[in-house]
Amino acid sequence: MQSQFEDYEDKTGLKFAFNIFPRSKSQEKKCVIPISCLYQPLRPKDEPVVLQSYPIACFTCKAILNPYCILDSNLRSWTCSICNNRNQFHQDLNQLPIEMNPSCIDIDYVIPENTNAGLAVRKPTIFAYVIDLAIDEDELSALKEGLLNSIAMLPANSLLSIITYGKNVNVHEVGNFEYNSIYVFNGLKEYTREEVGKKIGLSQRNIKNLKNQTHDEIVNRFVQKTSICEYSITNLIKSLKKDSFKCEKYHRNKRATGSAVNIAFHMMNTLYPKIGTRVMLFTGGAATVGPGSIVDTSFKDAIRSHHSLLKDSKISRRYQENIKFYEKIAEKASINGHTFDVFIGCYDQTGLTEMECLVSKTGGVVVQSDSFSSAIFKQSLQKFLSINEYGESQFGLNATLEVKAKNMTVNGFIGHGTGIYLKDSANFKFYAEKSKNPVGITGTNIFKLGSVSTHSSYAIYFDMADHLVGDYSIIQFITSYQHPDGSQHIHVTTSQKFINQEGESLNSIIQNFDQEAATVLIAREAVLRTEKNSSNDALKFTNQILVDFMSSFCQYQTNNANSVLIPPTVNLLPQFIYHLRRSNFIQIFNASPDETTFYRHCFLTEDCINTLIMIQPTLTAYELDKEPEPVLLDSTSITPDRILLLDTFFHILIFHGSTIADWRRQRYQDQPDYEYFKQFLELPRQEAADILVDRFPLPRFIDTEEGGSQARFLMSKLNPTTSYNSNQSAHSLGTYGLQDQTGSGAVIMTDDISLQVFMKFVNEAIVKPT
Repeated sequence: MQSQFEDYEDKTGLKFAFNIFPRSKSQEKKCVIPISCLYQPLRPKDEPVVLQSYPIACFTCKAILNPYCILDSNLRSWTCSICNNRNQFHQDLNQLPIEMNPSCIDIDYVIPENTNAGLAVRKPTIFAYVIDLAIDEDELSALKEGLLNSIAMLPANSLLSIITYGKNVNVHEVGNFEYNSIYVFNGLKEYTREEVGKKIGLSQRNIKNLKNQTHDEIVNRFVQKTSICEYSITNLIKSLKKDSFKCEKYHRNKRATGSAVNIAFHMMNTLYPKIGTRVMLFTGGAATVGPGSIVDTSFKDAIRSHHSLLKDSKISRRYQENIKFYEKIAEKASINGHTFDVFIGCYDQTGLTEMECLVSKTGGVVVQSDSFSSAIFKQSLQKFLSINEYGESQFGLNATLEVKAKNMTVNGFIGHGTGIYLKDSANFKFYAEKSKNPVGITGTNIFKLGSVSTHSSYAIYFDMADHLVGDYSIIQFITSYQHPDGSQHIHVTTSQKFINQEGESLNSIIQNFDQEAATVLIAREAVLRTEKNSSNDALKFTNQILVDFMSSFCQYQTNNANSVLIPPTVNLLPQFIYHLRRSNFIQIFNASPDETTFYRHCFLTEDCINTLIMIQPTLTAYELDKEPEPVLLDSTSITPDRILLLDTFFHILIFHGSTIADWRRQRYQDQPDYEYFKQFLELPRQEAADILVDRFPLPRFIDTEEGGSQARFLMSKLNPTTSYNSNQSAHSLGTYGLQDQTGSGAVIMTDDISLQVFMKFVNEAIVKPT
C-alpha cells in the first residue's frame, strides 16, 4: 500500500493519513488521529498538465471544474462535485473540457495576459537586499562575494533594491547611475510608513509636486531592473565598507536589525503593495540597538537562553515586546504578499527566535551558518536562486491557498502562512466555525502562504460533516501565485476519498492507513504545542495520541502486555514517535533559542520524506566485500570494521569504526597494494555528495571516527540499546561512545530509555482496562 500512497503523492502532491474516511462522528473519534493530509502544491511532476486559460468555476461555491463533476453533454452543463450545483458551459466551448479527463486531477492554469482589460498583467519579481555592515572585514568581503554571485542568478525580469545597516539604516538610490545617493535613517527609531515615504520623497504629496516625473521614474530611484543597473549595483556592493561607528572594547557592534527590517517593509509597502516581493536579510550578529534588539552592546549582558526566557522576567518582557514588533510587520507583509528571508552568518545568536514570525507568516526561508565564508551560506544561497531544467526559478510569490470540501470541513492548518478571514456572503462554509479540537490556524479555509517553493508543504486538518451525502468525499486545493516570470498561475488539485462501507468495522480504515503521513501530521501538531506551551505538553500529547491510537487498532488481552498485536500498517509508528520525542524539535536541552527556532522552521517547511529523515535519521553501513546497506538507528549498529553514513537532514556525518579509523591513520589508502581500501573510503563520500546536491539548506558535513569529539552527533541520535544503564560493564569502559567489550555495539552514556523499554511502557498502557 505504501507504494500506492507514494505514487499518488507524485501525481498530486497529497499524502493523507487515512485513505478511507470514517463514516460517522463516532468512527472519527475512534480513529484518534485527525482526518488530515500534507499538501505540496508545487511538487515537481513527471508529466505536468499546464493550461493557458482561465479555470472554469462553479457559479455557487467557486470550486473548479474537475473529473469528479457530472457532465450533461445534451444540456451543455456540469454538476459541481462539491456543492452539487448545476452550471452551464460557455457558449463558445465546442469540445469536452480537458478538466473532465480522469487523469487531470492536478492542473496548473497560466492566466493569459490581457493588458486591455487590465487583468493578468505580468508583474515584476522584486528583491530587496538588506545587508548587515556591522561585521568584520573578512566577513563583509565573503558576504559581498556571495551577493555579487547571486545578482547574476536573479530572474530576468526582476527588480532589485539595496538597503544597508549598522547603527543606522541606509537606503541606496540604485537608479542613479552618476553618483551613489544615500538616505540615512536613525537605527534607534521605529518609523511609520508615512515617515519613511516622506524621508525618501515617496509620500503622496511629494509625488503630486513632481509633475515632470512619472510614478515609475520616482520608484526606479530605489528599485531598478537588474538588467539595467547590474553594473552600478555591482560597483555599489563592491564599495560597501564596514559600519563606521567604532565598537568599544568589550562591547558588541551596534546593529539595528529591527529598524532595517521595519524600513525595508515600509519602503516596499509604499512602492509595490500587493506585488510579490522578497526582502532578503543578511545578518552577521545580534541585534543590539533599536526596536527588536535582543541584548545590549556590553559583553557583560549574556544573550537570552531558553532558561532565561522562562525564569528572568526582564528578559522575558523584552522578548515579548520584540515578538509584538515583528508580528505587527509580519501581518501587514503577509497581506501585501511580501516575503522575508533570513540568511545568517554568525556563530552566536542573532535574534532569529524573535524574527521567526516574520519569516513563517510570509513563507520565507532561513539559512543558518557560522560564517558568510562557509559553504553552507554560499551554496544555500545559490540553491535558493537556482533554476530548474526549464530555466525557471523554483518558487512562487504572493501565494494563496483555498481548500473546498464535500462531506467535511477544514478544522485547521499548520505550516508557513496566515489565515485570511473574509465575510462569507455565500451559502457554503468550508471551515469549522466551532470545533472541540481546533488545530493550528482555524476558523477559515483560505490561507495566505506568501512565498511557496517546490519543497513547501502544508498540513490541513479536517472534521467530518454531521450528515454525509454519498459514499465519498471530494477535497479541492486551489493555489494561486505569482510566477517568477511575472505571470499569474492557479494550481488546482482535486482528490476523491471513499467513506468506510464496512459499518462499524475499522478494518478498511486501518488497511489504508499511511503511517508515514500520520507521523508527520502528529509531529507538526506536537511542534506547535511546544511553541505555544512547553516541551512537556508536547510529550504528553504524543504519548496520549500513540496509546489511544494503538488501543483502537491493536489486538490485545486486558492486563497482558505480551499479547499486543500491531497491524502491519502501523508497525513503524511507535518508533517514529519514540525518535520524535527525543528530537531537537521537542527537546530544547543543549540548544539556544535560535537553534531550536531554525530546526522547527525547517521542520514545518519540508515534505513528508525529508520530515521523516529529521525525525528518524537514516543510517547506512559500509563494510569491505559487502554492498552498502541501511541499518538500524541503534547503538548495536556500531562495529569496528564499519563505516556509517548518518543523514539527519541538517547534518551529513561519516563515522569510521575503530579498526577502519586505525587503518586510515596508518595511511593504508595511500599504498598501491591497498587501492581497494581507498575506494572503500570514498564510497560514503560519494553518497554524501549526492545528498548535498539536492538539499536545502545545505547540511553541515562531518567526518569523524570512534572516540572523536564530533561523534556525539551520531551517538545522540542512536537508540541506546547498549547504554551504561543496560550494560553493567560500561562503567569500566571509559569515556563516551567506546566500543562495548561484548561486541554488541557502542556503549552510549545517556539516561534516555531505549526503544525497547519505551515499547514496554506503551504496551502496558495499551492493555490497561478502561
